[in-house]
Amino acid sequence: MYPQRGLAHQPSKGAHVARDADVVVVGAGNAALCAALAAREAGARTVVLEKAAREERGGNTYFSGGAFRFPYSGIEDIARLIPDLSARERAEIDVGRYPVEAMRSDLVRVTGGRADPGLVDALLDGAWPTMTWMRESLGVRWVLLYGRQAYRVGGLLRFWGGLIAEAVGGGAGLSDALFSACEAAGIDIRYDTKAISLLVDERTGAVRGVRTADPDGRRDLPSASVILASGGFEANTEMRARYLGPGWETAKVRGTRHNVGDGLRMALEAGAQSAGQWSGAHAVAWDLNAPPTGNRRIGDLYQKHSYPLGLIVNQRGDRFVDEGADLRNYTYAMYGREILHQPGGVAFQIFDQQAVPLLRDEYRIREVTREEARSVGELAERLGIDRNGLERTVASFNAACRPGEFNPAERDGLRTHGLEPPKSNWALPLVEAPFVGFAVTCGITFTFGGIRIEPGTASVLDTEDRPIPGLFAAGELVGGLFHDNYAGGSGLMAGAVFGRAAGTAAAAAARRIAVGRP
Repeated sequence: MYPQRGLAHQPSKGAHVARDADVVVVGAGNAALCAALAAREAGARTVVLEKAAREERGGNTYFSGGAFRFPYSGIEDIARLIPDLSARERAEIDVGRYPVEAMRSDLVRVTGGRADPGLVDALLDGAWPTMTWMRESLGVRWVLLYGRQAYRVGGLLRFWGGLIAEAVGGGAGLSDALFSACEAAGIDIRYDTKAISLLVDERTGAVRGVRTADPDGRRDLPSASVILASGGFEANTEMRARYLGPGWETAKVRGTRHNVGDGLRMALEAGAQSAGQWSGAHAVAWDLNAPPTGNRRIGDLYQKHSYPLGLIVNQRGDRFVDEGADLRNYTYAMYGREILHQPGGVAFQIFDQQAVPLLRDEYRIREVTREEARSVGELAERLGIDRNGLERTVASFNAACRPGEFNPAERDGLRTHGLEPPKSNWALPLVEAPFVGFAVTCGITFTFGGIRIEPGTASVLDTEDRPIPGLFAAGELVGGLFHDNYAGGSGLMAGAVFGRAAGTAAAAAARRIAVGRP
């Protein structure tokens, strides 16, 4: 599958410099490693530049839950991805189906119709083939998302929200699997090595390598193609304040501390076209006492995503969002922003004992900021919420609830009446003590603004919509797919799809140069 002879070793009447690589990939998360593996599979000698030390490798992927959103037709598709799924497991689950048009509808709906149609089409076309490629060619193993995406209803575990599978071991397991595949393929991974600028041919404008910095100094790394996959600018305090707005400098960073916008800067300096929502970001409810950047031991477990089963209030005890507006997958990435805008950038998730057994696993870690009390007023005092305000809010909410059938696995329509903001689904009154509360703040995952690519090849486009020769991009620095909101699992899926496309196209470009063609 992976030829031992790289393209740079072939006779090349068009090459004017000796190259250490055919393809250089900047970054080492899911998108970057999928790009590197696709390039190597296509015969290119490939180098991966990871700014972090080996013990911090993996970018944001390492801190993710490892879930992928993709279309599927039913249990047989899932069994292809998870071949060791037992007959007993198959009998006890209801995976439903998630057709292409349902995924398209979700991507368009949650972004208010602003998702780039070309990127959406390319993502939908590539999602299922990329999932099987990762399983069958790269050795990535998948499991069902039992703990986060299934509720027991009518004797079956019913999966909901179009999100059904994650990599074994979550984001850390996915990262380790991709690094193992890269090492098996003979890909050169250079740790502690930062790309600081692109090498651009002054006559043609083509990108022909990168300038790097490592502990021994700066040097040039010539190559036929470069793939930028080094994430957004969420860990850059100055850029957050500049592009996202006042207050964002206080947000906690869910993932790596190394995503500070280097790839975006290099691309724009080379003439790339900006795209997408530079004032937007994926931001969630994150434990108030989490560290400023990601903790590799805890991973994504500081997140608090069971809020549709309870209430969210601020320090005054006031609600400020519709907790049941949609399934969690379709609201969680925008509610972090709403929390940031509350007094002190703090909010509180409140549950009673009807909901507590249904809370996700992250609510049970030792590091969680949690309080419990026999009354709503006592809980308010323990959490630092205005007591009268919370008591008033809970009383008004309970009075607005109506009888109905509660079903956490779907939009059940169990809504409040005459309450503002409403709770549109899962509106059970909070009446069963003890009451439990969790303090949260805003955790930023990645930024939505980026650079424009040609969807089929992941070629970076310039400001005249022309491909910049030799430059490709994938992952979170690609702009245009997300706006204001996000459908859970679509980020890793997009990273893999466009990473694979970038690697294949970059290798093809390198091959053309090797035989003296432009």
